[in-house]
Amino acid sequence: MTNIPEQDYQQRASWRRLTVFSLMFIAMTAAGLYAVYDQFAGRSITFDERLVSPQAIVSIIALMVVYFTTDGLRLHFTLRALGHRLPFVVIFRLVFINLFFSNVTPMATGGGFAQIWYLQHHGVPVGRATAATTIRTVIAVIFIFSLTPVFLLTLDALDNQPLVGELGPILAVLILLYLGFFMVVLFRTRWLIAPLGRLLSVLHHFHLIGERRHQRWQFKAKREMLRFSHSFGDYLNGPKRFVVLSVLFTFVFLLSLFSFPALLISALDYEVDYLVSTGLLVVTTFVMYFSPTPGASGISEGIFGSFFRDILTANHLVLVTISWRFITIYLGMIAGLVILQRELVRNRKESS
Repeated sequence: MTNIPEQDYQQRASWRRLTVFSLMFIAMTAAGLYAVYDQFAGRSITFDERLVSPQAIVSIIALMVVYFTTDGLRLHFTLRALGHRLPFVVIFRLVFINLFFSNVTPMATGGGFAQIWYLQHHGVPVGRATAATTIRTVIAVIFIFSLTPVFLLTLDALDNQPLVGELGPILAVLILLYLGFFMVVLFRTRWLIAPLGRLLSVLHHFHLIGERRHQRWQFKAKREMLRFSHSFGDYLNGPKRFVVLSVLFTFVFLLSLFSFPALLISALDYEVDYLVSTGLLVVTTFVMYFSPTPGASGISEGIFGSFFRDILTANHLVLVTISWRFITIYLGMIAGLVILQRELVRNRKESS
């Protein structure tokens, strides 16, 4: 019988899980789009050539360039503030790998781990990589979570939304819990060392990890948590231009993300209230943060359809929903999968 190394088993198991999550993503996306088609679009859908006119294509590509470029630059300058500099090609590969993983794992859990693994492979210590990805996320969260209550209170378009009325108090609690968690992670990281140590001890007690691995992981966990604890202070005390640029490019990234619906709707010759369109997508994105489905699949489409049904005619609602997700998510996921495959092949050749 052929003995297969443990690493090969782990890789196969990881790919099986990714395959399952990917199939879940496809199934939930189909279900969400059908819900929009059935509940909000009156079972009507029409392809409109205005979305593929030369002017529309040029505008969409230009906004996509801004969207993906600023996504990479916000991480680049966060790393620069922490004292790390990676080639731009490495950073932009990570943008697409993150898009793939964060959209095929529940609540985007895989995206963070994939970024940390990738950064570590390119010479950034685990603690610093964790800090960089966390800080980048926290900056975006602060923007989104600060704007969401404002739009919930001021947008007339949300007045008749049952979802907002029913979930308003819950959303307020989630905002506080989410921000509270990140405040602990960033400012009281040492509080997490003891629970993490106890978790490893439990795994050792039930013989899920051996004695040597237990001791090694205990040491590494404490070391990386302390590195992470110091990293946020290093970020704030880093070169001010890099700190400012990381915040600035996060803002531009989010602004470009929130601008896609307005661009698509405008291409179909609707009168667009940019502030309303942006506000609706800010709230949509906020709800997506708490979605248990891979990449908020199904839920994001349903919420988008519910929010924009009064802006678009029934025959355009599904079309714009699909276009929005395709441009901002599906294309990046496909690119991320291709890049990930090449990275794994390259790693395998280097280790052989």
